[in-house]
Amino acid sequence: MRWLELSCQADREAAEAVSELFARHGRGVVVEDVDVLDGEVVADPDSPVTLRTYLPLDDSAAAKRLEIQKGLWILGMLRQVGDLTERELAEADWAEAWKAHFYVHRVGRRLVIKPSWREYEPKPGDAIVELDPGMAFGTGLHPTTRLCLQALEDLVVPGQSVLDLGTGSGILAIAAARLGARSVLALDTDPVAVDAATANVAANGLSQTVTVAAGTLPQAEPQIHYDLVVANIIARVIVELAPALAAALRPGGTLIASGVLAERGSEVAAALARARLVLAERRQSGDWLALLARR
Repeated sequence: MRWLELSCQADREAAEAVSELFARHGRGVVVEDVDVLDGEVVADPDSPVTLRTYLPLDDSAAAKRLEIQKGLWILGMLRQVGDLTERELAEADWAEAWKAHFYVHRVGRRLVIKPSWREYEPKPGDAIVELDPGMAFGTGLHPTTRLCLQALEDLVVPGQSVLDLGTGSGILAIAAARLGARSVLALDTDPVAVDAATANVAANGLSQTVTVAAGTLPQAEPQIHYDLVVANIIARVIVELAPALAAALRPGGTLIASGVLAERGSEVAAALARARLVLAERRQSGDWLALLARR
């Protein structure tokens, strides 16, 4: 198979929206705006951001490329977004193309995201998540993922049961297990994500704790109720699934809902309230939100 690499430059205010657009239509998102110093992600606030995504060159590639191009045109009416550029890559090339910009980095107090191909000497108390995301979304660099990781660090109590809906690379499910969750169910509808998450869970030695499966929440009352549910997806899906997300929580359980642009925050909060969830906290990073709600 051959792949199409699509890239553009954008100012920092537009980068979040471009990243979401790329994640919606492409396989993975590379954000070339960061360096890592002593395990901390840093960025030059005055420099433009280069973003990349990848499309398999199959029958859907032209339509997905058009959707991305239309989305960039709309964003460009509001923010500074450069032209879309493209190049074809062979299978072996795309597998390596994005890795140069994925570093070991610390999120919060304990969690350390470690690419499988990089070296890192753990410090006392570190909770290491070893990751090879492939083309599944979730490297820990996107603000929504970082918001969720930080919330997990604050909320996971040893012995809890956790549901990770839209697991992507499995990063949040693995982090929950590393922080002490007794059992984690990681669900995704994308077979690429299911394969990537399964491999990452196994590489971390957590196959007995984390179960990866294809699927989403049932609309009917689930058979299992969770202490903690994390859904790092998009606003529209969270709104649609709000009743099912609430039903999946045990009484007193907490939902972390992220992947939400700030402008959609009120809409998502209203949907959670209709599902009888009580908004406990609203966390923000740039244009992105994580909403914490309790049943």
